[in-house]
Amino acid sequence: MLEYPSVNGPYGVKGLGEMTANSPIPAIANAIYNAIGVRITELPITPEKILRALEEKDNVTSAG
Repeated sequence: MLEYPSVNGPYGVKGLGEMTANSPIPAIANAIYNAIGVRITELPITPEKILRALEEKDNVTSAG
């Protein structure tokens, strides 16, 4: 790993803003699963994907 200090930050430090942007994504996917009972596995999670997953769940439930 190579470190390159920032010329703009004090003491050459850099911010961590983008590192923390990844953690809400699994939390949102899990919240959707807990709310509707279907797991969305592809990003981005869109209303169309949720509706399609719900329709597939209904088809499997009614067929079985």
